[in-house]
Parts: sequence; C-alpha cells; structure tokens
Amino acid sequence: MCGIVGAVAQRDITPVLVEGLKRLEYRGYDSCGVALHIDGQLRRTRSTQRVAELEMQIREDHLSGYTGIAHTRWATHGAPATHNAHPHFSGQDKGEPRIALVHNGIIENHDELREELKALGYTFESQTDTEVIAHLIDHLYNGDLFETLQQAVQRLTGAYALAIFCRDEPHRIVGARQGSPLIVGLGHNENFLASDALALAGTTDQIIYLEDGDVIDLQLSKVWIVDASGKPVERKVHTVHAHTGAAELGPYRHYMQKEIFEQPRAVGDTLQDIDSITPELFGNEAYRIFNDIDNVLILACGTSSYAGMTAKYWIESIAKIPVNVEIASEYRYRDSVPNPKTLVVTISQSGETADTLAALKHARSLGMENTLTICNVQTSAMVRECKLNFITRAGVEIGVASTKAFTTQLVGLFLLTLALAQVKGRISEEKEADYLKQLRHLPTAISAVLALEPQIMAWADRFASKENALFLGRGMHYPIALEGALKLKEISYIHAEAYPAGELKHGPLALVTEHMPVVTIAPKDELLEKLKSNMQEVRARGGELYVFADNDSRIVNSEGMHVIRMPEHYGKLSPILHTIPLQLLSYHTACVRGTDVDKPRNLAKSVTVE
Repeated sequence: MCGIVGAVAQRDITPVLVEGLKRLEYRGYDSCGVALHIDGQLRRTRSTQRVAELEMQIREDHLSGYTGIAHTRWATHGAPATHNAHPHFSGQDKGEPRIALVHNGIIENHDELREELKALGYTFESQTDTEVIAHLIDHLYNGDLFETLQQAVQRLTGAYALAIFCRDEPHRIVGARQGSPLIVGLGHNENFLASDALALAGTTDQIIYLEDGDVIDLQLSKVWIVDASGKPVERKVHTVHAHTGAAELGPYRHYMQKEIFEQPRAVGDTLQDIDSITPELFGNEAYRIFNDIDNVLILACGTSSYAGMTAKYWIESIAKIPVNVEIASEYRYRDSVPNPKTLVVTISQSGETADTLAALKHARSLGMENTLTICNVQTSAMVRECKLNFITRAGVEIGVASTKAFTTQLVGLFLLTLALAQVKGRISEEKEADYLKQLRHLPTAISAVLALEPQIMAWADRFASKENALFLGRGMHYPIALEGALKLKEISYIHAEAYPAGELKHGPLALVTEHMPVVTIAPKDELLEKLKSNMQEVRARGGELYVFADNDSRIVNSEGMHVIRMPEHYGKLSPILHTIPLQLLSYHTACVRGTDVDKPRNLAKSVTVE
C-alpha cells in the first residue's frame, strides 16, 4: 500500500526520494508528496497525479535539500485529494511549520486525539488520521525529536510506520514501527528510511528490518534504535540485493502481461534446486513439526486465500490430513477451537499483509506454535514470525493483480502437500517421483497454455461490452473459478461471481440470460460428466458458455458454446494450468475496455493496513 522514503545526507537527496517513490509505485497509490529541510525551513509539494508529475513539480519549484521524506498514499481516512496527501505539517499556527511527517497504517484513536488537540488550539487541514500524529508531536516537542516521538507513540493505538523531521533539528530523521513495515538503509555519512528495501535499491544494500515497537533516530553517521520499552537495541544488518530488473517492460504492453508470460520462468525458478521431496525444503525443524501435527489451518487474504483453498483439496486428497482455510481478516475476530497439533500455514506475496500477520499472531496466542509461511520475500515479517517457510521465486510483481505470485504459491503448496504425505507415510516413492516429474514439466505446460493468447483475445472482445459474468468450477477447480472472477473484477471492473457448478440451481441460475457470459473450467476429471449437466442447465436458459476444456473432454463448439481447448490434462496440477487462460481473459478484456491494468482503481498491491 502506502510507501515511505526518507533520507539524511550531505548531498541533495531529492533524486533518492523520487526514485524510491517510483520503485514503490507498484504498491498502488492515489497521491504522493515530498517534504525537505531547506535553509532552515520546511518545504513540500504534493500531487494527486503520478510520481512523474510530482517530479516535475519539484523541478519547477527548484526544491533540493539534505534532509527529507516522501510518500505515496492509498486513501483510508479522507478522499484522495492534495490536502489529504502526505507529508503533513504541524506548527503552522505558530508561524512557519515545525514538524513534517509521513505515515503508513491506521490510527484507531484518532478521533479522541483530534478533539484533544483541537481544544489545545490546533487547526486541522485534512480528514486524515495522520495529521493527528503531526500535531501531537508538535504539542509534545521538547527540543529533542527522538525523545518526543517515544512519548507520542505511547498515545497511539493502531498500526503505523512513521518518518518525521523537524525544522529545528537539521540532518535528523526519526521513525517508529508498529504493525506496518519500516526498514533502515545504511550508507556512508548518510542514512535512509523506507517501507520497502526495493525503494533503496541502487542506493544501499545494507538494510536493518525494524521490529514492532522500535523507535529510531537517524543522523548522518548515527543510527540509534530503542525497543517498545525504551531500551537501546541492536538489530541485525542484512545485505539485500533488491531485484530491479522487473521494472523494465520490454516488449509488453503492461506489467501484468509481462508477469503472466514470466510464469514459466517463475515456476521453473521456484523448482530450480529441488531434486527430491524432503521436509527440509521448509526448514530444519520441518520433519519434527510435520510428524507431530494432525491438522492444517491456512490463513490468507484475497488471491492467496484461493491458493489455500486449492491446497485444501490437495492435502486432504494426497496427505489425508484435515485442512481448514480461514480468511485472515475474519479469523482473529471469531471464537475458534485451537489445537496445539495444528500446522498454521500463512500465505502472502509480500509477507507484510497486515491481516494475515495479525491472524498468525492470534493463532500463536491460542497456543498453536507450529507455523509455516509460503511467501515471496525472504526478509519479510511473515518469514521472521514463522518457524518454517518456503520462499517462492516469482521475482518482483509490479501489477496490482497477482499472477506469477499466485502460481508459484500453488507450486509451494503442492510441494508442502507431498512433504506432509511423505512424513505421514501416505504416498509411495513411485507416486512421489511421478508428481515431481509433473512439477518439472510445468514450465513447458504453462508455455503451451500461453500460446492460446490469440484465441482468448477474441473472447475478450465479446466480454468487454458485458457488465456481469459467472465463473464455474468443480472440486479443486472451484477456487480457480473464484480467482478468475476476482481478476476480471479487479482490472476490467466487470462484476463477476464464481460458484461451484453444482450450486447453479440453488440460486445463481436466476441470473443466467443471453447477456450473462458463463466461464467454465472443464478438465477431464471425475466430475466432468456432472459439469456437463450443469453446462446444459445454462444452455437451457439461453446462457452463453465460454469453456476452457481439456483436449479429450469431448466438449465441442456449438450454438452458445464457445470452447478453447487446453493442450493437455494435468491431473492434480490442473488448477495451475487452468489459472493461466483466466488471467489472459481478464487482462485482454481490461485492455479492450481501456482501464488502468497495472494500477486498478481503489486497490493497492501490498495491503499493510487492516
């Protein structure tokens, strides 16, 4: 979601701030801004346009400075508007502004603090919860910004990553983290703050990951950290080579298209060093933990939750272990029955998803300590919080709508299925070898599906004029139908719903007319004949079917029945292959409709607030 970049240096740091914001654009945002310490004063510029527009404003205003902070905002409190954009100032009532602040997260007690600060004479220019923090710090300021921030965070309830500087203390930035990611970048006589190491790629590779409760003091040659109790602490310095090559579009029209076509490479990289199935793929303690557990709880949000739903079919079918899949944002707010023999699996592309992190901590608080994450970022909070992990190798994903991150999550979850089955003695060596062989063939199989793009583009021309669509799947392909519907909603803004095909006659059939396209996933499996009956229910009501069918499924083109044949049936791994054409259908439909494919309205890439 929102992005933070801050720097204190002996050089003009505006290029660092702007480049950092550009690297964070993939997260999604609706406004951006920068504030600088210039000749003893605070100066800022803000925009509701893209970072490129902000960069032009900086040049036109001739802004440069040695200390500064910058931000991309995804609106929560207050509409996307310049007066709500960060950085926020405080101290204007006393003349020149004194405090500049940027914030990721949500302050839950902002109304209470706002009333208190209004009574003290502060005027609010925005509807944001963030401006409350700026005024609070200005009110508490005692001449030492670091000490003031430590006092201020004691008054805050909620999640935050903060970067702040003061007119009266040049060459100093302070920050704090609680429930929202914040990292420190170390340089030579210069130091940096950011919400993501990618923001500092090319500037520094020496990174410190702050922990919840940390407050930090950044000066030219000093980094000082205290924990939530105010005790000085040392955090480990990591060498992080943030990958930036993904920022080049190459021959593709959008990043989403590029990332769809990167899936053979991403899956191949994820499987690259795996010669055999062993629990140690997930960590040194994996055998002991897998041997001890008797059920699995999967926690995830959005696309990742559909990966978890697919894994439920795999794990229960192959490993014979019961699985529950919970929407992370709901799980921690309901009464549940904990079992210490549960393997808690979290799935997150960024490893910083706020709801999933909170659900994980809730599960642990209930005594479920056997934790594992499937994640795309080795250095993320999710990885640090879990005992076991599997790191996918999707690479940086710029498009907000997830593609290669999803398919590599599925690969990781299938490997987990096989490892659990092996430990529990529920899979033969021959079957295990056969599954591994199928996994290794996946990049080739995905490439063959990508070759269907021209046929799918023809369908997209028909879809572009629609405002509603249904997606149908059965068994382990039902979660893939859910994912297909989500993709169409996200980037084309067509309302789409997904159902298990057998549920049609229990309500959704009322929606079917000649104006309602019905996308159907039709692999040649044990449910195919049942699915064909469901398809006939659609045709009998005049519905238009768009079917992705396996080659030998004996489903043919006819009136109201449009069929694209998949290159091959892929057994248990079929959901991965059937994901690809649904991505392409959504992408090309969005292109025809002219939407902002990579940055769909109202959405953010990494959801780091509740």
